[in-house]
Amino acid sequence: MRILMITTSHDQMGDTGHKTGIWLEELAAPYFRFIDAGATITLASPKGGKPPLDPNSLVPDALTEATERFEKDDAAKQAFESTVTLDGLRADDFDALFYPGGHGPLWDLATDAKSIALIEAFAAQNKPVAAVCHGPAALVNAKTADGKPLVAGKRVTGFTNDEEKAVGLEKVVPLSIEDEFKKQGGSYERGEMWAPFAVVDGKLVTGQNPASSDATADEIIKLLSA
Repeated sequence: MRILMITTSHDQMGDTGHKTGIWLEELAAPYFRFIDAGATITLASPKGGKPPLDPNSLVPDALTEATERFEKDDAAKQAFESTVTLDGLRADDFDALFYPGGHGPLWDLATDAKSIALIEAFAAQNKPVAAVCHGPAALVNAKTADGKPLVAGKRVTGFTNDEEKAVGLEKVVPLSIEDEFKKQGGSYERGEMWAPFAVVDGKLVTGQNPASSDATADEIIKLLSA
């Protein structure tokens, strides 16, 4: 299994002056799920190098066994600190594509042409594409080969409007994943706030929130093992 994980490179929460980036758990949990399943992982980001971490994902309440393992794993930290850029990456060279969240993707990956082209290439090759929490923002401008929104007619999920309001950022974020998916004809589904919830439609896998990281990764492993 060769899995490409693409993270955000964006570190500013709009014009609030607050930092954002990747939510560490949403990177660490899938990373080790994949490693433990025998996968080879390539970490990439639009700017390359060490991506920004959302400082709120480093507070004690946000840490998990996976984040603690990440902090102690030299290979994981080295991979994280030296992500490759998206230049030259090809869907042909991987078996699946995964997007962790954090609010950063709302600003960069939602409109990153190279990332969108990779998503479309994976989808065209019928390879699994997955994203969790705010990671699904990367999907909002992706199209199928016939020019329709990638999520049109598909069961999908992502960070809910209610969860965004609960963290007080509904007026800060540049887009709502829930609203975008509905506008594009996606069949948006959700579970309880903050509870694990992942949806699979064909080779498209989406998870609702940080608690859904493991479940989203596990669905990719199932698809690749089938």
